[in-house]
Amino acid sequence: MLSAKLKIHPEDPDREVADIPSLRVQAHAANLMVLKDGTLACVWFGGSMEGRSDISVFMSKLDPVNREWSSPVQLSNDQERSEQNPLLFPAPDGSLWLLHTAQFSGNQDTAIVRRRISRDDGATWGEADVLKDLPIGAFVRQPIHVHTDGSWLLPVWDCRVMPGQKWDGSYDESAVMRSTDQGASWQRILVPDSVGCVHMSIVSASDGGLLGFFRSRWADHIYKTRSDDGGLSWTSPVQTVLPNNNSSIQALRLADGRLAMIFNDSSAADATERRQSLYDELEDDEHSESKDAPKTQQNTERRAFWGAPRAPMTLAISEDDGLTWPWRRNLEVGDGWCMSNDSARSLNREYSYPTLRQAADGSLHVAYTVFRRHIRHARVMPDWILA
Repeated sequence: MLSAKLKIHPEDPDREVADIPSLRVQAHAANLMVLKDGTLACVWFGGSMEGRSDISVFMSKLDPVNREWSSPVQLSNDQERSEQNPLLFPAPDGSLWLLHTAQFSGNQDTAIVRRRISRDDGATWGEADVLKDLPIGAFVRQPIHVHTDGSWLLPVWDCRVMPGQKWDGSYDESAVMRSTDQGASWQRILVPDSVGCVHMSIVSASDGGLLGFFRSRWADHIYKTRSDDGGLSWTSPVQTVLPNNNSSIQALRLADGRLAMIFNDSSAADATERRQSLYDELEDDEHSESKDAPKTQQNTERRAFWGAPRAPMTLAISEDDGLTWPWRRNLEVGDGWCMSNDSARSLNREYSYPTLRQAADGSLHVAYTVFRRHIRHARVMPDWILA
């Protein structure tokens, strides 16, 4: 591990890096957010292994003076559910929201989405509640997008299962939850033809519309959708030129108008092995199928692809709203072996689940999983990608 203090990369003088402290053997699924006072905060989940009930949400902040990450604070502690995929949302009223999922074992179809609210930028938090108007099996990963009309857009996906089967992601379908009353109620808007497209990352289009970019369960490409009515309807997702390995991505509209993307520059075409599911190392339990989870009677031969390499970790720039991505540069390289989630024995070698924010000085801050053991933070200027 590197130091928790942000320092010059030993092989790259134009990059600063730090490893955020971890209190558990496994750390994964980081999300960065710039808080209202300019402080950079990071949330992630940690425990023994994803899906187990000791998986909880943690948060750390980067001290702006000594540029060091604080000791993590645990923000959730459900003894029965695995609490995953946290995200922060600085609401327009000055409050800070924490959203995260909570599921039984490896069954994402049993998930609920929980919320906590802080009135002091995360120093203290209110009691957790369940986010309204979401079905059981709904999952989150990306932050809420506030549109120019004031509406809040929360991308979600429904973890669907065939009757009698365990969840493996093959039937997941995306939607956008839209609120016009600051999150008091939500309208669910389906993204058509989105089976297999998840982790929707919403950004503003250059012409005032909205764009959404997706992870693909098929591990083929990043997909893209568009809305021209403020998120009330979306086009069917289409492939972009960027590959995807059935792992998370995040897009960001930069202050200079360009689009940035953080992702793994790999796909199933690079795989030499294949897993049955994300949770095939977990023991079965009585919650293998929730009675209230979304079901589908659809049958298909197409199955989610697990095991494509989760490396390299790549930053890309587009000047045409994601039609082309001519500039790409790797933050990390490696074999990205992810046939196991076992952090205790250091079996996993993935660089994955990246998050991307831009600070007031124009610098890009990214964070991502390193071997499912800790979260790495890196700081570069946007033009670093062009070098």
